[in-house]
Amino acid sequence: MLRRREQHAAIFARMRRPDAVDETSQFVQDNRQADSVDSSSHMAPLIVMLVGWLVARSIGAISVWPPADSWSGALRFALAAMFVFTAASHFHPRTRPDLIRMVPTSLPTPALLVTATGLLELIGAIGLLVPQARTAAAAALMALLFAIFPANVHAARGALVIAGRRAMPLVWRVPLQLFWIAALWWVRAS
Repeated sequence: MLRRREQHAAIFARMRRPDAVDETSQFVQDNRQADSVDSSSHMAPLIVMLVGWLVARSIGAISVWPPADSWSGALRFALAAMFVFTAASHFHPRTRPDLIRMVPTSLPTPALLVTATGLLELIGAIGLLVPQARTAAAAALMALLFAIFPANVHAARGALVIAGRRAMPLVWRVPLQLFWIAALWWVRAS
């Protein structure tokens, strides 16, 4: 409430200056954008996974790619693509600062934790594609999803803005996280 009052005071202060009209409108636009919840950006990893799953299964179905000739085999490749996608966000200049802010304040060295989780996601994605490592990689990625969940809770409860949008509400995040864990469980031995 106090923050909103400060924002309104800043808007009115800017409006009194004739040269600040465009700046004020940009300020209002930025706040409107941050207040909106765009589910497509929240669902980008899921979309990457689902599209990758269908593409991999289609290629496997026509016997061009034998490792993807089953639904679970194709899902393994789709999960690997999704984890590469999410790992990249840990290093992208647009999303990295937001991911660092997601780390609960009780944890030390947030930047190092974001780097480590990004690297672990990348290593896990590669492991899903190596037959000898797929079971261990799936188990490690399931553990990682559990380990990073407090950051998602922190972001949702704090209404943090991630990549220009509010963090996904827990009502969506929890089922999505459980879905990924179940998918990893399914592909761990395929």
